[in-house]
Amino acid sequence: MPLSLHKRGNIWHVRGTVAGREIRRSAQTSDKKIAERFKAEIEARAWQRRFDGPGAGLTMAQVFNEYLDADKSERFLLKLVDHWGDTLVEDIFPETIRKAARLIYPNASEPTWNRQVIKPTQAAINHAAGLGLCRRISVKRYEENPAEKTPATVEWVLAFNEQAIEDGLPHLGALCLFMFGTGARVGESCRMRWNDIDLDGRTAKLYLFNPKPWDRTAHLPPEVLAALANLPTNRNPDELVFDYTGRGSLRGAWNNVCKRAGIDRLTPHCCRHGFATTMLQAGFDVKTVADMGGWKDATTVLRTYAHAIKDKTVTDALFRTKPAQSKIQKISTSRKERKNQA
Repeated sequence: MPLSLHKRGNIWHVRGTVAGREIRRSAQTSDKKIAERFKAEIEARAWQRRFDGPGAGLTMAQVFNEYLDADKSERFLLKLVDHWGDTLVEDIFPETIRKAARLIYPNASEPTWNRQVIKPTQAAINHAAGLGLCRRISVKRYEENPAEKTPATVEWVLAFNEQAIEDGLPHLGALCLFMFGTGARVGESCRMRWNDIDLDGRTAKLYLFNPKPWDRTAHLPPEVLAALANLPTNRNPDELVFDYTGRGSLRGAWNNVCKRAGIDRLTPHCCRHGFATTMLQAGFDVKTVADMGGWKDATTVLRTYAHAIKDKTVTDALFRTKPAQSKIQKISTSRKERKNQA
């Protein structure tokens, strides 16, 4: 059956077969003339793919549109759309994508290139491939060798908070305590409003990014709870908890507090590193640390903070379990008895 237009409600839809492919698509318009043009473009692209192969005439802009139409994540896509524009998919190769990562984020590291360029670009193309619009692509990731993070220690955090209060910046001190005590990122913390805080329940609702497709509820340790409860504010539900809009708005004050306190100038994100490092060194398992700190994947914690659990003396615990201690005690007692009998 050739392509034809059918109206469902106020929207025109294209349905039929062209170049051996069955097509059912919404024209996303109530204007029949625009829908006719949409149908003609679909027919032209279908025949072009039939004679020139999958992906012929398909642009990256169209690929990203298909990806978004399927309700896929729009995170990182804005810069990718700007970079690729109407580049033909048939001109995109694995190394093209790898080079694009360096061009789009020239000062970034390998993890950023993989996460913000290679992975979403490949995902969008392969989604289009699943629709029969082009061929799949496989792109080699950049090798990631994350440097050991400099974590904030509890001593550093307490010194920072004390100096911030002395400088008349209790919100900044509370922010530092909050990030260290919950593993929260700077953006999550600064985005938080008072209606996200439950002081009685000792919890805080955190959103990874805005719009918020993923959130978590963090437990508030006593020190963090006290800092929040003592902030000079009327706790208007719609007001920001810490009075800072993001990393840029607090950078100057943050660095000044470090200087006056006579402590190392660590970044706010070092508080998150401190959360993971301190928890791991305290003996908590990687899965628990990931859950409590808002990492979606426990392997990220293991890969990034493995240095925190490289204590070779942990094997001492093999002989400290109750069964082991009981056995050791029995052997020791038996030896003493044999020695006394002799």
